[in-house]
Amino acid sequence: RWTAMPEQAPPSVPSKVPSDVPPNLPLAVIGAGPAGLAAVAVARRHGIEAALLDEQSGPGGQIYRGIGNADPDSMAVLGDEYVQGRELLPVVNDPGRHDLYGAMVWQITADGAIYYSREGKAAALRAEHIILAAGAIERPMPIPGWTLPGVMTAGAGQTLLKSGGLVPQGPLVLAGSGPLLWLLAAQYGRAGVNIAALVETTPRVNYHQAAFKLPGLLREGELLRQGQALRRELKRLGMPHFKNARGLHAIGDGYLRALRFTANGRLQELACDLLLLHMGVTPNVQFTRALDLPHDWDEVQRCWLPRSETGGKTAIAGIRLAGDGAGIVGARAAALQGRLAALVVAQELGCEAAAGEIAATGEELRRRLAARPFVDRLFAPGEEFLDPHDDTIICRCEEITAARIRDLAGQGCRDANQLKAFGRPGMGPCQGRMCGLSVAEVLARAHAMPVAEAGYFRLRWPIKPVPMDELSDFSEPEIEAGDDS
Repeated sequence: RWTAMPEQAPPSVPSKVPSDVPPNLPLAVIGAGPAGLAAVAVARRHGIEAALLDEQSGPGGQIYRGIGNADPDSMAVLGDEYVQGRELLPVVNDPGRHDLYGAMVWQITADGAIYYSREGKAAALRAEHIILAAGAIERPMPIPGWTLPGVMTAGAGQTLLKSGGLVPQGPLVLAGSGPLLWLLAAQYGRAGVNIAALVETTPRVNYHQAAFKLPGLLREGELLRQGQALRRELKRLGMPHFKNARGLHAIGDGYLRALRFTANGRLQELACDLLLLHMGVTPNVQFTRALDLPHDWDEVQRCWLPRSETGGKTAIAGIRLAGDGAGIVGARAAALQGRLAALVVAQELGCEAAAGEIAATGEELRRRLAARPFVDRLFAPGEEFLDPHDDTIICRCEEITAARIRDLAGQGCRDANQLKAFGRPGMGPCQGRMCGLSVAEVLARAHAMPVAEAGYFRLRWPIKPVPMDELSDFSEPEIEAGDDS
């Protein structure tokens, strides 16, 4: 049901494991998205040796995935915003820059040790400073039938487009809320995909509430122009467009057959072979949770934000945050955060020239962030997706429904970890990435208490499964211990 676009460049191939990466470095950056790439660029410009680790096979992160080998046809489909990612790519082979692509980081310690797996082998290094640019993950959008084959997330669809040039065949429905939904619809339209409909679930009340934040959007300017351009493009495509949709239900017997919903007071049923769901993105807090850093609950976007200060400083000396992993800001602002964090690190390492750039970068970042309150309020998740029907599966790994969570709440479970111990949500392979927020929302509503009281799953290392043969063959290199070890 997927086919490749013509003349698509082949996927990049991971390079061999570098043999010259020293076990001790001044700086390590985890995540090769906009924030991580910008941070490493600043570090090398100031003569700081740095390692860059990312699980993908090349630079770009999620937003600029595959940018290093995208051909002109792909870039025409993906658009100008995607093409801008090429500005972050390294221009020359810098001997002081150690790019470790295909590296799955599975543990970080407070004293700067980084453990990762690459090409079937476990390895480690230590850095005096770590910039954690873990990026975002898609918010779960639990609806009845969302586990049917043929139902995916919009982010997964875009990943296939960027990494392999794959586009869906047959009728496609895009449903949910958020800028990515508009962008993917436009990209698929440029690629000639048959889009049966765009079904938006953004509640009407969100538009009224976002209007109070409009001055910030007007001051920033660029985001408004991008949104207007996407709207015009979607109108030209002429696809059916339903707004304020409610009661979404994926219909099928063993495989997706249709999407059923209500819009404008009328029941609709759209035949489709593929349904792509999207309800925005949230910070990837797996690392920050496992590091036991403080987090705050965002009442508007209904997600956890790791606590950080100017320049990404955290409660752990030597570890800084940048990009969407610290709070959703978008690609341009994420790059500025990465740049700012690296400048502060450079200043701490004695690079006097970095001091003059910090103020200017901070000012540009503040301007870029002016529009975020409007975007966050406009695309705040709808209530029905935060409090789904009883028969809706919440934890996909363990197939636990909303009814089961409410039943456990009735038996006395009052926080996410107690619920995890009694009912197993969050104990599957994804370790709560797909269900953590939804579990807390359902539990909190069952007790009529704030979600912050329900909390989040307690995470332990490794944050992703590591094969036993890698651990058994692992011999830790001679890395210098931190001051607090």
